[in-house]
Amino acid sequence: MVEPHLIHKLKNRNLNIPNILAGFRILLAPVLLLFLVYRDIDIFGLWHTSWFDYLAGLVFVVASVTDFFDGYVAREFDQMTTLGAILDPLADKMLMLAGFLGLVYMGRADVLAVFLILSREFFITGLRVVAVSQGHDVSSTFSGKVKTVMQMFAIGFLVMQWQYGTALLWLAVLFTLYSGFEYIANFIKITKKLED
Repeated sequence: MVEPHLIHKLKNRNLNIPNILAGFRILLAPVLLLFLVYRDIDIFGLWHTSWFDYLAGLVFVVASVTDFFDGYVAREFDQMTTLGAILDPLADKMLMLAGFLGLVYMGRADVLAVFLILSREFFITGLRVVAVSQGHDVSSTFSGKVKTVMQMFAIGFLVMQWQYGTALLWLAVLFTLYSGFEYIANFIKITKKLED
């Protein structure tokens, strides 16, 4: 059970936990990329290469957990803000971008799969900006949330070089494209309703 004084602190607008968590996730994205790509820096010379996978995996898990908690805290304690609506998806995109770029660089992820995922993400982000400017609701759909989870599993499995990482990556591509088409269809439907 959450302590009453903690609830009071969380409801205090000066301490916006979801925005802090999203900001922390943004800071973790380049750290993840560092552990995936820059393994030959002299200061890391004494480390065994497996340590980079463990550290990258740990950073990714911590960042992924903050993604769950910032949304939960924002809803439960009424801390949803305009800044948070910008920071949360930005943090998600930066984390996924760092993970996928690092994995492509290392030869662990198929470049076509990553291209399809990132193309969809950039396109839908642009569409969301248009939707917001027109006053449309841009909240995530269920398929969009499943897509994010699938991408996280794919990155995690590929970072740790676990079995089925590539299969999970292509499954993430399918969910990513499906949720993108669903978002486009919803956007067109809403736009037509407003025109009628």
